[in-house]
Amino acid sequence: MTGSGTVNVLYAGSLVDLMEKQIGPAFKTKTGYTFTGFSAGSTALAAQIKGKVRKGDVFVSASPDADTLLMGSANGDWVSWYLTFATAPLVLGYSTKSTFAEDIRTKPWYDVITMSGFRVGTTDPKTDPKGKLVVKALTDAGKEHPALLKIIKDTSTIFPEETLVGDLQSGQLDAGFFYSSEAKAANIPTVPLTGQDLKASYTVSVLKGAPNESGAEAFVQYLLGSEGQAVLTSDGFSLVTPPKTTGTGVPSSIAGLLSGA
Repeated sequence: MTGSGTVNVLYAGSLVDLMEKQIGPAFKTKTGYTFTGFSAGSTALAAQIKGKVRKGDVFVSASPDADTLLMGSANGDWVSWYLTFATAPLVLGYSTKSTFAEDIRTKPWYDVITMSGFRVGTTDPKTDPKGKLVVKALTDAGKEHPALLKIIKDTSTIFPEETLVGDLQSGQLDAGFFYSSEAKAANIPTVPLTGQDLKASYTVSVLKGAPNESGAEAFVQYLLGSEGQAVLTSDGFSLVTPPKTTGTGVPSSIAGLLSGA
């Protein structure tokens, strides 16, 4: 496979390391297409696509809800189909340099993050599915641990999804809410959110009017092919095999990957 031109991938901010350091460079080497990516919260990206603020070839989301915002004539028909290809649970990632590190490793997460002086980071639930999941986790756990409800109202805990990893690594935070896959890719230790079962569901689609439609299809083929799947597995994603199809009109070049063979 030899292609030319740039493939512009708009992707969830939790995938920065995966896309920029692994999938993107490998895709270029394999196919000849040039990869360029832009990351943000999936909901925010959907709004930018719908508002024609940002144009891309491929949309990779951390929640099917973002895709539905782009489906149907009322939403511009930007997405007519999407494939759910992997999941990753929501976890608490922490800095080993934090003075609370031992507490995080040995005590319940819901007790530690409410300790005096503890700095925790999350993302904006208005623009990012992860932020919504965190609100749900805190709300559910807050029924028995009311101090957690204060975190929901604290806007100082909100950071852009695409910078949250760096904010933790630079020492601005003691811990942050991440998907297990992004934490693994960034070598961030984690503890599970005991009592919760929340996860990202990653989807991919080719956008309507993609400037490089053939390159977009090639990217999806690579992501869902053996090499892309191997990278996802090594980064700790749980693969959806075969990928789940929602909508209609999947290109024939991609449909062959969906048989489960």
